Amino acid sequence: QVQLVESGGGSVQPGGSLRLSCVASGSRFNIYTMGWYRQTPGGQREWIAAITRGGATNYADFVKGRFTISRDTAKNTVYLQMDSLKPEDTGMYLCNADIPPPGRPSGQFYYWGQGTQVTVSQ
Repeated sequence: QVQLVESGGGSVQPGGSLRLSCVASGSRFNIYTMGWYRQTPGGQREWIAAITRGGATNYADFVKGRFTISRDTAKNTVYLQMDSLKPEDTGMYLCNADIPPPGRPSGQFYYWGQGTQVTVSQ
């Protein structure tokens, strides 16, 4: 049973920083792309960033230059360093992982964590 567990959320003032972690456990197969999303207070789910197994990264425009995604493949862990936080960054941050069974294509077998709350306010 694959499980993803996020941690590191909390409350911070504008301009502050947080570092989120997401650990994937229970997988018998290789983990391909890992990514971060957020659920806004209005209920919208936004993609934030992704990192491939080889370390290639991609970011949403609204976090470029402020957030950094990284991963420790040996530990099945993905991180999100968030700097220069803004009130509009408030939301539930969720990670996902692409874990295809052997012989199956990547991009079709995603697992999700439950999320960690980030609140940015004065």
